Amino acid sequence: MTNKRKLFIITGMSGAGKSQALKIFGDFGFYCVDNLPLALFRDFIKYVLGREDLQNIALGIDVREGESLKDMPKMLQALGRNDFAPKVIFLDAADECLIRRFSETKHKHPLHKKLAAAIAHEREILSPIQILADKVIDTSDLKLGELKEKLSILLESKREGDMQISVVSFGFKHGILKDCDIVMDVRFLPNPYYVPELKEKTGLDKPVQDYILSFKETKEFAEKFAELIKYLIPKYIKEGKSYLTIAMGCTGGKHRSVFMAHELAERLRKAGLTASEFHRDIGL
Repeated sequence: MTNKRKLFIITGMSGAGKSQALKIFGDFGFYCVDNLPLALFRDFIKYVLGREDLQNIALGIDVREGESLKDMPKMLQALGRNDFAPKVIFLDAADECLIRRFSETKHKHPLHKKLAAAIAHEREILSPIQILADKVIDTSDLKLGELKEKLSILLESKREGDMQISVVSFGFKHGILKDCDIVMDVRFLPNPYYVPELKEKTGLDKPVQDYILSFKETKEFAEKFAELIKYLIPKYIKEGKSYLTIAMGCTGGKHRSVFMAHELAERLRKAGLTASEFHRDIGL
């Protein structure tokens, strides 16, 4: 039995980074098509099926498809019964961020209305698509390199059905992580920031790790939280979830959250799970 072809639908709000995401997929070796009219979707799929060399495909689809978007769920369902493993990635951003981006680039919104009204209308149109998305990525605060990192995580699956887990540390004073599934506040742990010789180090440095681990509650929490996540993963998979982002936050995002995110990712990897880690605020 041959492996199914990968097909990613890249969609979301105008100005949220769909074009950049599609370029990133191209860098990863995907055959990319932007703004494919949904009226040509079935013909395109027939074309792909006739090409043995096209195993990884990414399609950019946006609000310009209008009423045709309502047919997307049926199209994806049909693909799942065919030779494809379809995934929908929805890119989003805060309204104020979208307004700023359009203002800076002087691009017109595809709905050709006043900007605030166009964004509100677009959200309404795309709401059913966002609900069925396999992964929603908020790009409000993402740099291009961080977007590439997130997309690369989604492409690490080695067999169909794998749960891709991303553990991210952050600091609450820099803003809570937006596009995550689980948020864990670890500010209850003793803070190395107040130990002079540890203040300028990070949770990836051994002296900081040794300090945090010297407290009984650290070891208890690390073990119990990892067991909870391992318990939940089969439940998420059963519901069709392919990607899980776990955010661990402390005050500044440099000591406790960094170490606990690293510790969790290590425990999950030792359990045979696919887990990556990213430390958003470690350099701030």
